[in-house]
Amino acid sequence: MVQDFPKESVTELEMDESVSPHQQDESGIRVEGSAPDRFGLWKKGGRVLSVLIATNILLLGCSLITSGSVAGVPIEEKDVLAFLCALMLLSVLWMCVQMYLTSKHQNAVLFKDSHAGPIWLRGGLVIFGICTLLLDGFKLGHNLGYMRCTSKLMIIYPVIQGVFVIVQIYFFWVSSKHCIQIHINLMRCGLMLILTTNLAVWMTTVTDESSHLSREMMESLNYTKKDEMEFLSKDDESSHNSSCNCNSVCILLRKAYYYLYPFNLEFSLFACAMSYVMWKNVGRLMDDHVPHPHHLKLRSVREIPFMGLICGTSMLVVGVALFVVYELHLKNEQLRNQVLTTFFIFHVICLSLMSIAALGGIIVFKFDRRQMDNRKNPSRSLDVALLFVATIGQYCISYYSIVAMVASNPRDRLKALTLTYSLLLIVQHTIQNIFIIEGLHRQLPNDWQPQHKAPPQPPRKDSSTLDSASHHTFQQEPSSKPRVSITSIRATLSTSLSTHRKRRRLLREICAFLLLGNILFWILPAFGARLRFDNNLEVKFYGMTMWVLINNICLPFGIFYRMHAAACIVELSLQP
Repeated sequence: MVQDFPKESVTELEMDESVSPHQQDESGIRVEGSAPDRFGLWKKGGRVLSVLIATNILLLGCSLITSGSVAGVPIEEKDVLAFLCALMLLSVLWMCVQMYLTSKHQNAVLFKDSHAGPIWLRGGLVIFGICTLLLDGFKLGHNLGYMRCTSKLMIIYPVIQGVFVIVQIYFFWVSSKHCIQIHINLMRCGLMLILTTNLAVWMTTVTDESSHLSREMMESLNYTKKDEMEFLSKDDESSHNSSCNCNSVCILLRKAYYYLYPFNLEFSLFACAMSYVMWKNVGRLMDDHVPHPHHLKLRSVREIPFMGLICGTSMLVVGVALFVVYELHLKNEQLRNQVLTTFFIFHVICLSLMSIAALGGIIVFKFDRRQMDNRKNPSRSLDVALLFVATIGQYCISYYSIVAMVASNPRDRLKALTLTYSLLLIVQHTIQNIFIIEGLHRQLPNDWQPQHKAPPQPPRKDSSTLDSASHHTFQQEPSSKPRVSITSIRATLSTSLSTHRKRRRLLREICAFLLLGNILFWILPAFGARLRFDNNLEVKFYGMTMWVLINNICLPFGIFYRMHAAACIVELSLQP
């Protein structure tokens, strides 16, 4: 027996193939009543399936990457690279298929998430992607120098990664806002494949960079004991035959691409975040006609945060200059303590100023009477979750340092500075997280709410009823009272608007200062400033093996926190 459906219902069924006819009424709207919510169960089942596939891929990748990085385990680097190449090729194939299906199916993208993939996030992805392509080019040039005595995968891998980066940039630039409505199970599994591939690349890069830095630190501290060296990863040069020699260009390229590792790390994490938001938006029904602060621009020169930019830029320039001096004189035994003390003092001052600025932003929020926005928002939920997860890494290494300094009686100046620095890191992260999270959950002002009403129109001349009623009203009441009330309302609105503009200007100044401060604290550790490693205090307390492991696990989270916090602060500064 064939059941008849109204035209509206048939149209809606074509739009959403996952909804059964029993879940819709005559107007085509999904009904959640006494009947079982098959859509909800199917949605959860599809997500669970994609998460299980991603978990298995990720665990397999962790096993190979960690095994291939430890000396004595018969897993070679070419095995890890073969696994990564397979993942990247599958991801590239899926992205091409997804973009083709989306372009051919007219009902593939019926809704868009205006909060997902803002222009500054996609722009950051492009910048980090370009730096990653430079990294791949340097690696390719370096590996070509060993072409006669190395695995072909060492040459193929940078090429495949370059293709993966280019396709991924285009894919996210075009599709980051899409709420896909077709082949939903396939789309969720494919997005999880991209996410796990980027995580695997991130873990491989972290392992390479950590082993390189650990080896340099141990050489500078003259650690040669075998029992302290066993944990180290395999050296890239040791994988080549002893007869292999590379010219000075290869050595220069090898030193150059290590400085590009931080950009590759950030690109992988940005791609992971955008993949997750797209995964959450698959099959989602939402309205895109809501104004969003990402679309706003500074309307005049007066709204540019000059003081915040000047103070933040000054701190950034001084920090970079001190970092250069720090790197040049760190190995000089006579100047080592002086350089470390100066750099620690600079960090303490900067962290104090950033904590005061974030606390000022929280106080400004307390005087703002706007309510909190607790509506469902995958992008905002991911931002908050990443802030908490990344903060844990910095908390962990700070508390280890605090325990070491307190237990070793911090009467020495360098020990006292290390203890103060660790405490201020915890305080600054905590206050800044509160400031960012509270700002992200603030509702838009009343004039930016989507349900704002149009101003009342004056009575039409062709309506005799309205004219007579209006004439009767003006005869009954004195004309001065309406004028006084209108003047009072205008004065109140003008005062409220002026106060709001002052608060927004102050918040933009704070955001500009915190943005440049977080960029500075991303640059310093990302390019080799390891203060709590170079002071040699925690190394003596915990031992080289344990302290290297703590740093290699926690520092990547701290570096990611700074970049992610900077991205969230950009979003706050663009709010009306």
